[in-house]
Amino acid sequence: MAIIKPFRGVRPPRKFVSEVASRPYDVLNSEEARAEAVGNEKSLYRIIKPEIDFPVGKDEHDDDVYEKALENFEMFQREGWLVQDEDEMYYIYAQL
Repeated sequence: MAIIKPFRGVRPPRKFVSEVASRPYDVLNSEEARAEAVGNEKSLYRIIKPEIDFPVGKDEHDDDVYEKALENFEMFQREGWLVQDEDEMYYIYAQL
């Protein structure tokens, strides 16, 4: 039997949703993510496709790419672009 528990999610405040929003990481390649993130420092691609912050051709599996994802995730939280919910909640996920 599955155990379903509430948790404190990390998500963008309403005023940043349109800037942070992205397609799922596995439906586009690095170049497409780089193009979609141009001029948008708040793009979630900076966390889920962090190789876009490196020169073209960077191996997305290099350790420094994973380190960049963590650095960007922490920066998004410092800047208030992603905020952890105060209370534990249940979340509904849907794809349209």
